[in-house]
Amino acid sequence: MRTRVPLAASRIKLHAVRACPVRQSYRTYATALPSRPDVYDVVCIGGGPAGLTLLTALRSSPATSHLKLALIESQDLIEAKTWELPADKYANRASSITPKSEAFLSHIGVWPLVESSRLQPYHHMRVWDGLDSSSQISFSSPSPPIATMTENPNLQRALLRRLEELPPFSTFDSTKVALIEDGPPPLPEDSLDLSSFPCLTMSSGKKIFARLLVGADGLNSPVRTYAGIPSRGWDYERHGVVATVKYSERIKYHEGNNAVIAYQRFLPSGPIALLAMPGEFATLVWTTTPGKAAKLKALAQKDLVAMVNAAFRLDNVDLEYMSGLNDGITEELTWRSGVIGVQEDEARIPRLVESVQEGSVASFPLRYRQADSYISSRVALIGDAAHTVHPLAGQGLNMGLADVQSLAKTMEHSVKHGGDIGDEMYLDRYNNEMWMHNNRMLGVTDKLHKLYGVGSGPIVGLRSLGLKMVDRLGPVKGWLMKQAGGVGT
Repeated sequence: MRTRVPLAASRIKLHAVRACPVRQSYRTYATALPSRPDVYDVVCIGGGPAGLTLLTALRSSPATSHLKLALIESQDLIEAKTWELPADKYANRASSITPKSEAFLSHIGVWPLVESSRLQPYHHMRVWDGLDSSSQISFSSPSPPIATMTENPNLQRALLRRLEELPPFSTFDSTKVALIEDGPPPLPEDSLDLSSFPCLTMSSGKKIFARLLVGADGLNSPVRTYAGIPSRGWDYERHGVVATVKYSERIKYHEGNNAVIAYQRFLPSGPIALLAMPGEFATLVWTTTPGKAAKLKALAQKDLVAMVNAAFRLDNVDLEYMSGLNDGITEELTWRSGVIGVQEDEARIPRLVESVQEGSVASFPLRYRQADSYISSRVALIGDAAHTVHPLAGQGLNMGLADVQSLAKTMEHSVKHGGDIGDEMYLDRYNNEMWMHNNRMLGVTDKLHKLYGVGSGPIVGLRSLGLKMVDRLGPVKGWLMKQAGGVGT
C-alpha cells in the first residue's frame, strides 16, 4: 500500500543511488466514494515550467487534446500571467535553453510567445581552471547558438498565454493539497471502481480523482512520497549565489550578436559563471561555500562588484585573501590588478561588472537527487520531483523539459493504442527513456564538481592536461557540444 500523505511533505533519508530499486508502498484508502466523483485523466501538481509545459504539450497534441486535465498550484497564477519588468531590469531566475528544448517549445507553440527582446542567445563559451588559467576550453556554434538565456518568469508567462489559446482545463491555483490517498474500495453496488486511482483532497475540502497523477511539485515532492518512491543523493554543502549584473559597456567580441560569450571559471570552492542577457546585462551564478555565500550577500554593492570582477581576474590565493576582508575590497582589487597587470580582453575574460541590480542577489543550497524510479502505478514524476542537478552545466530546466517531452509522447502512444495512461506498462516507456539519460547527466555534473573541488596535488595537473587535450580535439569538442545542446545520443 502507498503511504497516506498529509502534505507537509515528509523528509526521506538519503543513501547512495541504486540503479535497480525495489520499492515498497503502503496504501490507505479513502473511506467513501462521493456520490458524483470528479475524475480527471491527468492531474498535475505544480505550476512551474515543467508542469505548465506538460499541460501545454497534452493540449497541443491531437491525440491527447481531449483529455480531462487539472492543475493544482499553491501560488496565485495571476501574478505569473501579469509578470512584467522594465527593459533595464531582469529577473535573477534565468535559464539557458538548449536548441533541443527551444525546438520542443516551438513545436507546442510556446516559444513565439516568449518575449524575444528579453532573450539572449550565446554562440561562444569559455571555460577555464581557476588554478591554471592556461587550462581552458572554448566552444563556438555560429548556428544554432549554444543556448539561449531567458528569465524563468518570461517562459512561465508564455506558457500560461499559450494555454489560454488552447481548450480549457480545470485550474486550482492558490490551492494546496491536504491529502493524497487511494480511492475507496468499491461497494458491491458501485459500477465505478476508483480504488487504484489517487484521490486528492484540497485545502478547500474538494476531492478529485486522477487516472494519472503527475508530480511536478519540486524537490520535496509529496507525490513522490505518496507513491513510495525513494529519492537518493546528497547535499553538496555549497550554495549558488545568483544576481543580475550590468557590464561597464555593451558586450562585444567581434561585431554582431554572434559574438556574445558565456564565461565560467572553476574555482576550488565552486564555479562562477556570467551568462549574457540582452544589452549590457548578465546573470551571475556563483557556487561557493555557505559561509562565503552569506558574506557575498551581505556585502555593499561596490564590494560585491569588486569580488565578482576579482573572481574572473585574480589568482585563487588573491581571491581567498580578499574574501576575508570586511572593507576596502574595491581598493584591494584595484591595487592587485595593477600589480599583476590584468589585461582586459573580452575574448579571455568578461568585461568589468559595473553594478548589481538592487534586490537581485539571492542564494540557494545545491543538491544531488535522483528518484529510484520516475513512475509508479498511476503516478509519474517530472523535473525536480524526479531529479535535482548541480547548476554548473545549466541543464536543470532542460532536463525537466526533456522529461515532459518524453512523458507527453508516452501518453500519446498510450491513447493511440487504446491503453490506460496510468498503467505502468505504458509509463515504463517514459521511465526507460529518461531515468538512465538523466542519471548520466547527474553523474557528469557531480564528477566535475568533485574534480574541480580539488585544490592541490597531482589531480590539478592531470585535469589541466585533460582539459587542454580536449580543447585541441575537434571531434571530442563537437560531441560535448551536442550533449550540452541536448542533441547527442
